[in-house]
Amino acid sequence: MHKLDELTQSAVAAALKAGADAADVIAVDGTSISIDVRGGVIEQAERSEGVDLGLRVLIGKRQACVSTSDISPQTVEKMAERAVAMANEAPEDPFAGLATADQLAQNADIDALELTDPAAEPQPTDLEADARQAEATAMAVKGISQVQSSSAAYTKRHIHLAASNGFSGGYARTDRSLYCVAIAGEGTGMERDYDGDSRIFQADLRSPQDIGQSAADRTIARQGAKKPKTGSFPVLFDERVSSSLIGHLITAINGTMIARGSSWLRDGMGEQVLPGALSVIEDPHRRRIAGSRPFDAEGLPTRRRAIVENGILCEWTLDLATARKLGLDSTANAVRGTSAPPSPSVSNIELTQGDKTQQELIQDMGTGLLVTSMIGSSINPTTGDYSRGASGFWVENGEVQYPVNECTIAGNLRAMLKTIIPANDARPYLSRVVPSLLVEGLTIAGE
Repeated sequence: MHKLDELTQSAVAAALKAGADAADVIAVDGTSISIDVRGGVIEQAERSEGVDLGLRVLIGKRQACVSTSDISPQTVEKMAERAVAMANEAPEDPFAGLATADQLAQNADIDALELTDPAAEPQPTDLEADARQAEATAMAVKGISQVQSSSAAYTKRHIHLAASNGFSGGYARTDRSLYCVAIAGEGTGMERDYDGDSRIFQADLRSPQDIGQSAADRTIARQGAKKPKTGSFPVLFDERVSSSLIGHLITAINGTMIARGSSWLRDGMGEQVLPGALSVIEDPHRRRIAGSRPFDAEGLPTRRRAIVENGILCEWTLDLATARKLGLDSTANAVRGTSAPPSPSVSNIELTQGDKTQQELIQDMGTGLLVTSMIGSSINPTTGDYSRGASGFWVENGEVQYPVNECTIAGNLRAMLKTIIPANDARPYLSRVVPSLLVEGLTIAGE
């Protein structure tokens, strides 16, 4: 592995030498392997390795970002000179700037987060075997006509941040994943569904047999789908898709949206946005979870925080720039790639779970729609008006009757979120821990 700390420090020094008042750098050293199997043979195999470097320079209140995958000293010097020249021509941003020394993370306990699997990198043959097994298990299920794709992958990245304010820190992250997409039927009667898993530690990954069997079972259950009734009905969002509802809330409280005044929650601080018994907690320090991070992309220490507490909206999601614009403090939520300045984004999210199973909520809903898949999206960010294509299962008298597809569900997010009823089926190892959610009175457009 390249010494990313030395590389980032040299890039900061080059920027200051070129005339920058301040600078920060992110370096990512990554390895990625992926194997796609179809019909029992490898359809695609890829491996990539490389280092990407992103430099941001500031001259007064002007800033510019440049990136490169060539980390030779000569290229880094030229990159710094180019970035300074670009910054001199950039418009002023009164809210741009690095963190002050007293804001920076100190002695972050990175090892406690367990973001890196100590196990050896898997051989391509190991990934191929997983993908083959998942495909074979799905194909062995009666009614499955083909497996569209069966894919296994592994990545390992080392990330390091450094800045002219004295911050320097980094960590590594691994990921092992397996996905399978099965198809049943033919022609216009064709249906498909999927299952998959992604974990930091390879030993935590679900078995290929489990994933292949689940993908096939879900696909078979969708056969014979038809359009549901049109009207106003309760809708139960399955745990597979329910996090999208909370995702719309998370998007609406993003500092960028709030600072622009373009969010349907722009005046929602301190207001009720969820039922009184529900909270949304962000915790970037959960062990072995993909969204965890010891510090944000501006070097600030991350922390556990209540975004919504007992139904009341408590905080926006802010980086330094959006916090300054709103006259607030950063919530240490800055993220960045190598080609753009930091922007705010959440890490791990958990919604309060309920005390009923999904089956009990199905019984409670009487007649309505259980949504297991959604396509497309028409969300008005200013008003919260919501409309999405959906498929799933029609429920009558508290029992699933038949699969449905080609329908649209519509409502308004502000009203929808205030009435959600959570089940108790959230998977605790996901970055977004959100159970199935029952929403009353949505408009369903079907037959």
